[in-house]
Amino acid sequence: MRAARDGSPISLRITVLMLTTRQATTDERLPCLAFALVFLLGAMLVGNAAAGPAKVEPDGDGRGWQLRADGRPFRIRGAGGDASKKMLVEAGGNAFRTWGVDEKTGDQLDEAHRLGLKVVLGIWLEHERHGFDYNDAERVAGQFEKVRASILRHRNHPALLAWALGNEMEGHGDGGNAAVWSHVQACAAMVRKLDPEHPTMTVVAEIGGSRVRSIHRLCPDIDIIGINSYGGVMSIPQRYRKAGGTKPYVVTEFGPPGPWEVEKNGFGAVPELTSTQKGAVYADVSEALNADPLCLGSFAFTWGSKQEATATWFGMILPNGHRTAAVDAMTEAWTGKKPPNLCPTVEPLEVSTDAVSPGSRIQVAVEAADPEGNELEIEWRLYAESGSYFTGGDPQSAPPQFPDAISHASASRTTLTMPSRPGVYRIYAFVSDGKGGGAVANAPLQVKSEMKVAKGTASKLPFVVYGDDAAFPNFVPSGYMGEHKSISMDDASKDNPHSGSTCLKVAYRNRGGWGGVVWQHPPDDWGDRPGGFDLSDAKTLSFHARGGQGGEKVKFGFGVLGSDKRHPDSAGVTERFTLTRDWKRFTIDLDGKDLSRIKTGFLWSAAAQGDAVEFFLDDIRFE
Repeated sequence: MRAARDGSPISLRITVLMLTTRQATTDERLPCLAFALVFLLGAMLVGNAAAGPAKVEPDGDGRGWQLRADGRPFRIRGAGGDASKKMLVEAGGNAFRTWGVDEKTGDQLDEAHRLGLKVVLGIWLEHERHGFDYNDAERVAGQFEKVRASILRHRNHPALLAWALGNEMEGHGDGGNAAVWSHVQACAAMVRKLDPEHPTMTVVAEIGGSRVRSIHRLCPDIDIIGINSYGGVMSIPQRYRKAGGTKPYVVTEFGPPGPWEVEKNGFGAVPELTSTQKGAVYADVSEALNADPLCLGSFAFTWGSKQEATATWFGMILPNGHRTAAVDAMTEAWTGKKPPNLCPTVEPLEVSTDAVSPGSRIQVAVEAADPEGNELEIEWRLYAESGSYFTGGDPQSAPPQFPDAISHASASRTTLTMPSRPGVYRIYAFVSDGKGGGAVANAPLQVKSEMKVAKGTASKLPFVVYGDDAAFPNFVPSGYMGEHKSISMDDASKDNPHSGSTCLKVAYRNRGGWGGVVWQHPPDDWGDRPGGFDLSDAKTLSFHARGGQGGEKVKFGFGVLGSDKRHPDSAGVTERFTLTRDWKRFTIDLDGKDLSRIKTGFLWSAAAQGDAVEFFLDDIRFE
């Protein structure tokens, strides 16, 4: 039965209408009653056409599973992301997924129903790597009640297809924490009781470790396993069975290989596939998954654009709204037909050299074509490299752009005058056919630094490591140490920043060992490559910090590369501080230190202290 926006069945409202007619005469009631019956019959017909239960059941030949919705087989042809859902329908999609329930969820479900789409509604479960303790009974009970409230609020919506309980909350290690899966099972059992009309799913980061075995053993009320997979997605059908998988599964995120799965180049950057190459990946994945009887469908990622590692790594749609070859590939996979106007094709960029001295010039050429012969426009952009290639999907700030670096540009090539500041950059060529189709290719570039900056060219102060006024990522927090899988950092946290709109939230979630992060230049370098900055004029390293609970003992400092390294820091200091719940400014005295080449500009490290160590940082700078 179709539901009203508030979740009440329409038949209930009709019953109220019929009852109110009892105050009228018999002659007056008959037309009203007739109208009510006709309206009820129409509502039932509409409801049967647009809404109804969904369930998972064995397929016809008993080799696998099928999903049924509204009484008919339903294979998921979906995507995840915030771009136009009308475009998704036009491409042949029939579903999308969400990651959490918020104030926008009702509008998302309503739009889906208007467009004839189904929704796998995600309910966010907190992550261990963000400091959530699944052995903390009080916190787990609070999360359970949030799940319950979400189910009660949206269970009657006609666009609902299934519930997805959590997304990668098991972390990136073995994924076998029984406390996590016991909580997932408790939530799934509660869903089955409150809403037996829709199946349950939980979503994991790949299928390594104990994930598949743990869900099968500990979560009998989970109907479907959702799998986020990138570089290894083609082998999911084989690896899932090898891991013991028998439940039906849905690939809930897939796309090109992730930046964490790609070999870095000589200066630590990762090359990115062109949008044309990515389109071929989406096509191949769709074909492989469609052949597996255990697979109920998939959600391509991301239906939109997202800053993650680069500005375009996971975006099926460019920031200007133009679709890419990934959309064309999914359109053909979903409908069996190519779209009437294909996106342009683009080859990898050709660069005259990828590493130069500050202020030097680089020639970049692009080869693009349009299948229909449309005239193409090309826009060139140079960005600083984010330097952080594995965020776990966490928010990432967009790096600075350098429009003045484009000293000459034409339809097929550009000349770059590289910035004076050493570091890694990335040049993008955005291609448009003027018909809504686009393409993009990019290449990482390096501005090299000398081993030791010449006297008199010290970096300008204050030299910002982290803060809202940082115009450039001088140092990158890429050097994870110790039990690094237990570390999480959110560089755009809005949790009571000291200044500006954001601060850095840090958590170390491990009952043993220690963890830490070093800010490096160049990124991911432990003394093997030249880099660093001359900070000779600085007198102090200052930063603001506060603890999540107060009393946290954390080491802070800089300069961890010793003389045994080929390219060491010229100095280093590490001190231990005790944090309070309020913001406090801390300083490290630099008097008498040789700061002529600092390659590791900041660090923190913390040992296990009985529970999650959570703290916040802001306004880190050399002054």
